[in-house]
Amino acid sequence: MPAFDRPARPSTLRTTLAALTASLLLAACGSDAPEQSPAAGSPDVTAPSRILDWALPETGAGSASPDLVAGPDGVLMLSWVNSREGRRHVFQFSRFDPAQQRWRNAPTTIAIGNRMFVNWADTPHVLATADGALWAHWLQKNGDAPYAYDIALVRSRDGGANWGAYTVPHDDGTQTEHGFVSMWPQADGIGIGIAWLDGRNTAGASHEGHASPGAGGPMTLRAANFDAALRRTGDVEIDASVCDCCQTAAAVTAQGPVLVYRGRSDGEVRDIMVTRREGEAWTTPMPVHADNWVMPACPVNGPDVAAVDTGVVVGWYSAQTGTPQVQIARSDDSGASFGAPVVLDSDAAVQGRVAVALDGQQAWALWLREDAAGAQSLWLSRCSPDLASEYERIEVARPQGRGRGTGFPQLQAVGGQAYIVWTDVVDGAPTLRGARVAR
Repeated sequence: MPAFDRPARPSTLRTTLAALTASLLLAACGSDAPEQSPAAGSPDVTAPSRILDWALPETGAGSASPDLVAGPDGVLMLSWVNSREGRRHVFQFSRFDPAQQRWRNAPTTIAIGNRMFVNWADTPHVLATADGALWAHWLQKNGDAPYAYDIALVRSRDGGANWGAYTVPHDDGTQTEHGFVSMWPQADGIGIGIAWLDGRNTAGASHEGHASPGAGGPMTLRAANFDAALRRTGDVEIDASVCDCCQTAAAVTAQGPVLVYRGRSDGEVRDIMVTRREGEAWTTPMPVHADNWVMPACPVNGPDVAAVDTGVVVGWYSAQTGTPQVQIARSDDSGASFGAPVVLDSDAAVQGRVAVALDGQQAWALWLREDAAGAQSLWLSRCSPDLASEYERIEVARPQGRGRGTGFPQLQAVGGQAYIVWTDVVDGAPTLRGARVAR
């Protein structure tokens, strides 16, 4: 059962941490760094947290593929796909006000249909811009092949009550994969940027063929900008060869957007790459860290990124040593360079599916484990922003789901608290769960 709805006992946390340290299963952030005392009058960020139940809106049985983002006003937006009505998928969202601890609206439908492509790893997203508009995307079948689909991008001017006709960000017209989308707000507070994995060059290869050299070319990474009228500008190919089915992630720094993804070299090295937009151009992608992980197939385990001012943290999964692990690294120059990564977890049970968050007082990382018996657990690490000290590590929940059924958990930090959403499986049907981590 999920470990929420009650305060986490400090003694339990200490016991858990001691056992994990003794078994060498988990490596804490900068464990050799000296502890820092809180400044006078400021909250003690090193104090143990409480894990509280976060009651979600009535998403219903059959709901999965959650997305959780914070708007410019700090309001959280949760979206999901409900597929309980056979092959008829319903894409919905709701907004949560952390200041008032309430949901602002009942589940509201963005899109519905039988041609929606729904996948456990390639999920829809939502975004709010400073002008009050909401943006959303989902995936739409464009052919009979199993993995032939387009990106559908929509905008609402009235807070999500009504949505305009969708546009397709790419114009290649191929019946291939287009997905694993990231979106971010433009500096003008009106338009957005969008990046995606683009399969136009893979035509002629099966999805399985993407994992190794095949008839088609490699998957690419592309990006474009859209204004309030859904007019596209700046369509560009950023990377001509990337991992085929790992998520992309984006954040906005004081110096502009930063985009992370899993690359793919000719030698099948699949390290996490980063690129930044400077003016109207994207920088040459570089590794966040040279793991040199040689992997002949896509691990379906992309990175996540969070930013505050010029500070950036990236979390990711890798197995370059032969043992699965979760790593996190920090940049202090808006993603231009990164320090050495910290290994948060290294064990055969590590599933990854990492989510990260960052505020002025702490960095957060969330990931999944699954033991040999198939039992999953969801873990949260709370570190100092520079990753030098780990304040605490908590088992957030023990989902009943197994394998891909639990998808990718979501994490956001607002007002010094973490909000977490994940997919569980109850009586054979996916359902969403939530938790709030506070002190």
